[in-house]
Amino acid sequence: MSGIDDLPPLREVIKTHDLAAKKSLGQNFLLDLNLTAKIARLAGDLTQADVLEVGPGPGGLTRGLLAEGARRVLAIEKDPRCMPALAEIAAAYPGRLTAINGDALDTNPLAHLTPPIKIAANLPYNVGTELLVRWLTPPDWPPFWDSLTLMFQREVAQRIVATPGSKAYGRLALLAQWRTDARIVMELPPEAFSPPPKVNSAVVHLTALPAPRFPANPATLNSVVAAAFNQRRKMLRSALKSVSPAIEDHLHAAGIKPTERAEQVPLEAFCALSRSLDES
Repeated sequence: MSGIDDLPPLREVIKTHDLAAKKSLGQNFLLDLNLTAKIARLAGDLTQADVLEVGPGPGGLTRGLLAEGARRVLAIEKDPRCMPALAEIAAAYPGRLTAINGDALDTNPLAHLTPPIKIAANLPYNVGTELLVRWLTPPDWPPFWDSLTLMFQREVAQRIVATPGSKAYGRLALLAQWRTDARIVMELPPEAFSPPPKVNSAVVHLTALPAPRFPANPATLNSVVAAAFNQRRKMLRSALKSVSPAIEDHLHAAGIKPTERAEQVPLEAFCALSRSLDES
């Protein structure tokens, strides 16, 4: 029996179902159920919410979410070996867990979830950033989710909350901070996982804003930011030359010095530059 429910400890689950972590799937299992319950609590009050979890593995965080009162959990797991362990959790929490064997990049979760929806996951390292960008860039805003509580490599977490002037500041920070409040809420050492990764990890909590922080066309902002940071060592008048032949005029209109580099420019100024480009 574990500390949060009547199911076996995770090490026992992994041994029973022969769930050695696969590097090809970006798997690093979090085995301490007290930690998984703590991460679930960082997602906020779950009692009135459905939760989407990606990459549950043997179900450590899944059990934390259910033990903390999640109304319903949809767990999408690519590794078929994990399905029997998830079925045991579903049996222990009748009617509250749906486990799907599939790729989160190809699965529409909305067929199984009822708003309000939170996303909480110890994301597989190999798809974590791609999933985050998708969740931050839906066709319409507000998105289908209210908040994201996600585990990343600490370096990725730092990129999400980075501020202008830092080396970590880039497209990920701008995408996240334009439409959410983002903060690091927990850090974990390698030894918390099995197998231990070579890097530290961190949990980031992102709360969706009702509207973007500053007005801008998403497509324009994305193309400007991508061009600026693809050549981050260049001055913006050079890095953004392909965006508009009159880029220096637009930079001045947005209050940005043409000689500045992308990492020096705050979000508000990038939004102003996007509006100037659209107005022309």
